[in-house]
Amino acid sequence: MASGVVGRGTWIDKLAGELVRREKRLGRSLGLIRVESGLGASGIPHIGSLGDAVRAYGVKLSLEDQGYGSELVAYADDMDGLRKIPHGFPDSLAKYLAEPVSAIPDPYGVYESYGARMSGLLLEGLDNLGIRYKFQSAKQAYGSGLFQRQIHAILCSSASIGQKISEMVGQDKFRNILPYFAVCEKCGRLYTTRSTEYISDERVVVYHCGDATVGTTLVAGCGHNGHSKISRDPGKLAWKVEFAARWQALDIRFEAYGKDIMDSVRVNDWISDNVLDFPHPHHIRYEMFLDRGGKKISKSSGNVVTPQQWLRYGTPESILLLLYKRISGARSVGLEDIPSLMDEYNYLEDIYFKVRATGSREKDIRYRGLYQYANLLRPPKTPGPHIGYRLLVELCRIFYEERRSRVTSKLIDYGVLQDDSTDIGYLIDLAGNYADDFDKLQKTEADIDGEMAAVLASFADLLMAADDPADIQSAIFDVARSSDVPPRRVFRALYQIILGTDRGPRLGPFIEDVGRHRVGRLILDRVSSMID
Repeated sequence: MASGVVGRGTWIDKLAGELVRREKRLGRSLGLIRVESGLGASGIPHIGSLGDAVRAYGVKLSLEDQGYGSELVAYADDMDGLRKIPHGFPDSLAKYLAEPVSAIPDPYGVYESYGARMSGLLLEGLDNLGIRYKFQSAKQAYGSGLFQRQIHAILCSSASIGQKISEMVGQDKFRNILPYFAVCEKCGRLYTTRSTEYISDERVVVYHCGDATVGTTLVAGCGHNGHSKISRDPGKLAWKVEFAARWQALDIRFEAYGKDIMDSVRVNDWISDNVLDFPHPHHIRYEMFLDRGGKKISKSSGNVVTPQQWLRYGTPESILLLLYKRISGARSVGLEDIPSLMDEYNYLEDIYFKVRATGSREKDIRYRGLYQYANLLRPPKTPGPHIGYRLLVELCRIFYEERRSRVTSKLIDYGVLQDDSTDIGYLIDLAGNYADDFDKLQKTEADIDGEMAAVLASFADLLMAADDPADIQSAIFDVARSSDVPPRRVFRALYQIILGTDRGPRLGPFIEDVGRHRVGRLILDRVSSMID
């Protein structure tokens, strides 16, 4: 094993190793090491929320790979109250603001509730990726009394907890109210209730339902003064304390968290350690995914990429590769990332099957490990067909009728496939969806200097001239030689512009198929600003 390489060489293996060493120091049983992912049930599930569960599952896989029992608990917070109406959902949901999402009807009538819709779509994404989990609903957990002992302990210590929250994160409200939201027995709202007293021997919370700002909206309370029995009546702990209750009740040993809930995790760690006497889970903090404009992906604003959208264009392995590549650092993500991730997967597959190497033994080990995790540690016995995704997309733009057979035939003409015995129908369907939904050639980064830009512009002019060349392949050589530039550099630059790769099919016939003027315009669009 190379120096500095742990397990399969990925951050996942390193993290799992840290977790095991910590559990041994704590002297806890290693028979079953549970990891958790919280599933938000109040907004549209997206790649970021999927990533929380996928990464936790990676840690589970690594623990099992090291010989330990492990389980992923997927906890759906469907007792959370509705704070905003997500983009694209009907305004009629406004009357349900501040109510638990598990009590709100599904506006489309398919699921048993609004919360079930949101958690169900995310679970569907996990199922489609092959992620195995134990599902836990907050509604069921609270309703069955799973957290009753933790709620009691937290409410009995509410004064010290409120003081600690103030000291740690500067939030003073829990010095005056209990960190518990009863569901009002009169109006059914959650965030309008202020819990002011806990009668510990009766296990009863005293509350008042008054006006509250939920998100950016002022929601009117009904004015009811009520009593809520924690063993029977609906309610939930505030986020600032709820994680700790979940960790102890479910015996959770690892949970990653996003930067946006960092303060809540710090407080919950303290409560878990000092109030519940349960060593808090091992953590890793990850940055949030951003949209292409650099804004945080928001379930309410609608700038999300859902798992269902991604799988219309890319393989499950391409999502897993995106999520397992690394965990640190903020990243923008969009459907336009799919072509490069599809091709990167093929590159990792070549390294895994030792068709190519990076020149670094440690990097080869890490890339092989990444490929294995992108296959959930169940890699195929033999490599699959390697066809550039952008090439498939462009061919699918040319051929719509009888697409599978005609694209396959062209790939054989180009020498990319030897014959039609390789089944690539699934890949053609994915690329075809991309071609149908996004109608422009892909703009990709290309290694082009001013000299090369001038050569490419000359070739583009040739393609778009009235007397364009009869033999495009030969014309590329002619333009290169007349400019005293090695032809291989010109070919490489053209492949980068047209297909986003360093090589591909025979360019002359391919440009004919795509269209001379279309390719010429694409080249000029890329290089015109680089020419003096």
